[in-house]
Amino acid sequence: MVRFATFNCENLFFRYKFKEGKKPSEEGVLINSLAYDFYNEDEKALTAEAVDEVKADIICLQEVESLRLLHKFDSELLKKNDYEYKFLIDGRDPRRINVAVLSKYPIISGRTHINERSSLPKTTWLFSRDCLEVVIDVDGKPLSLYINHFKSMLDMGAKSEEEARNNTRPHRLEQANRVKEIIDQKWQETDYAGNFIVAGDLNTYPDEGNSLEPLLNHPGLVNVIERLPEDERWTHFYQKKKQYTQLDYILLSKSLAEHNSNKPELMRKGLPLKAEKYSGDRFKGVGKSKPKSSDHCPFYIDLELE
Repeated sequence: MVRFATFNCENLFFRYKFKEGKKPSEEGVLINSLAYDFYNEDEKALTAEAVDEVKADIICLQEVESLRLLHKFDSELLKKNDYEYKFLIDGRDPRRINVAVLSKYPIISGRTHINERSSLPKTTWLFSRDCLEVVIDVDGKPLSLYINHFKSMLDMGAKSEEEARNNTRPHRLEQANRVKEIIDQKWQETDYAGNFIVAGDLNTYPDEGNSLEPLLNHPGLVNVIERLPEDERWTHFYQKKKQYTQLDYILLSKSLAEHNSNKPELMRKGLPLKAEKYSGDRFKGVGKSKPKSSDHCPFYIDLELE
């Protein structure tokens, strides 16, 4: 049995220690790592607590600045420090919010799609944050992951949230269609039988007419969050509007879903107190708005591989 999770850990960044009188150097973090620390360390300690609480064997992460930072996060903030295998490829997002994976099992291979171009006007890159393909050896059984962080619904020029979502929809739809194509190229011949998962922050809701239809209606993928009551499916809390929505997804292969009928779980102990829809225990130190683990919840499921 392997526990698989996905988590948008919100701004897992390095920041320079100017307040301590440190002087920037051209070498940057590769040489002068002692002059860098976590952006908002109190909050990132809660992010680490959320990862520890889930106890995943494999966890996909979104919004991670670099592989160097991922090593620092594991060694300094995670209690057990037992994620021996880590993988991240720098993408093209200007905020440097990359996708990554932490694993207790060996990573066999990785493939990036950051060089693929978009067909949309005024859009250069199809996956600025990547569709990262990773194959992991779980006790001799290969598990293929397709880790994503789709285009956000933000559009500074839009007059409303609905307009912003509509304006950004074509990019997410193009991304979803490309992930579908990648899955089909690899798995269609086997009728989507195999150990593979599409996961991550897909940045829109699973409502009618959304941009995720190529994946959510795919014959070879199963959206396992639908095994939960509808009111329990929210993975993200938007403080400004007090909105509880699903942005994060675990889509199992058809055969993997048939092989595992159990329900997934969401861990909400790191959400701010303002997220009143969750009334359970919180981590010590969580505040009304901040600090918090993230504005997303870790989302996970236990799986027996085929």
